[in-house]
Amino acid sequence: MKLHLSDNIFIETSKAIDLSIPVNPKGSITAWHLQQASYKIVESGGFIGSVQDGGNVNFRDLYFNPHSHCTHTECCGHITKEVSSINQQKPSFFCKALLITIKPRVENNNSRQRDSVIDISHFNEYKNIIDGHEAIIIRTLPNTDEKLNLDYSGTNPCYLSTDIIPLLNKHSIKHLIIDLPSVDKENDNGRLAFHHQFWNVPQKPIMDRTITELAYIPNDVEDGSYILNLQVSAFENDASPSRPIIFKIRRAV
Repeated sequence: MKLHLSDNIFIETSKAIDLSIPVNPKGSITAWHLQQASYKIVESGGFIGSVQDGGNVNFRDLYFNPHSHCTHTECCGHITKEVSSINQQKPSFFCKALLITIKPRVENNNSRQRDSVIDISHFNEYKNIIDGHEAIIIRTLPNTDEKLNLDYSGTNPCYLSTDIIPLLNKHSIKHLIIDLPSVDKENDNGRLAFHHQFWNVPQKPIMDRTITELAYIPNDVEDGSYILNLQVSAFENDASPSRPIIFKIRRAV
């Protein structure tokens, strides 16, 4: 099916590109020193929630943390005293997004674990094409299938430098999507500097900006402009499992 954006521009809705990692109790991604996601078959009285074990339906409790076990989207309530809900935000869930691939810079800080950083220098070649996009999707290198079930805990993953924020502000970027467990360093003594500056907390929180973490962008998806459909589960929480879907922008011949 073609969805026309204008007289000569459209997207093929049947050719969606899914950038999400699901909650998977059989082998989930994880971070922040949490155990993997899990499920438990519900048993009550004579009821058992397993067809294989003689029940009428499969009926299971699922245990997971959105920040650790799947692609998730968070709002400024992640770092504010009052825990505002991603489900109450009204961002533009359909928008134009720019996908870029970045090889992080490795800093030699004389520690056992070197820092891997993305800073403003990585955006030099994109500065002239960001305008007109509401979202930026960052794919980091190396990009392997291991990202689908890694345990990031204690690995000091790559993070984003705050010197990127002025560029995002200049172009009114509303949604930032990354394939990392956090935009901030794993252990920064609780500063969460990028989170705070991106959402302008505590000065005047920007309520319609979102950060999506632990996405996965397949290698065969080319850099460039797409239409993003940011699908966010209806949880009353600071973050929720999400499914960023992108579509190639086509021009009619």
